[in-house]
Amino acid sequence: MLAKVIVVYESKYGNTKRVAETIIAGMNEIEEVEAVLKEPKHVDPTEVLDYDLILIGSPNHVGGPTRGVKKFIDKLGKIELEGKMGAVFDTYLGGDFNKAVRKMEKRIDEKVPGLKLITSGLSIRVKGFTGPIVEDDLPKCRDFGKKLANQLKT
Repeated sequence: MLAKVIVVYESKYGNTKRVAETIIAGMNEIEEVEAVLKEPKHVDPTEVLDYDLILIGSPNHVGGPTRGVKKFIDKLGKIELEGKMGAVFDTYLGGDFNKAVRKMEKRIDEKVPGLKLITSGLSIRVKGFTGPIVEDDLPKCRDFGKKLANQLKT
């Protein structure tokens, strides 16, 4: 059976998008997993009902996820997501390690109780505001994708 994943992300300079694409590349190494990539403004919240896993990504923006990502999570809270799986990832500069990840996880716990987070979030470091991604961190994205895909199949 095909497992379906939606990756919803915001990215100002393309780094968070690159992380999302690399996670999907890892997922695609596992058979029978299909992933789509979308920005929150292009996702009707009920659309996520067609997917088994909802993966949400954001750059750290003033110590947390972007406004668009927060609004998206809030919209998810208005639909029944019992039995759906979720995970989050962020990109950070310097000392913001895991901040957006932790805030997204907390917001999901509070506002989207039906969504079960199946692994702790991934935080990927970026050099400078515009990037690039720290090269050592890119393989972590692919591994994260593989791990999520394998969890979906069990």
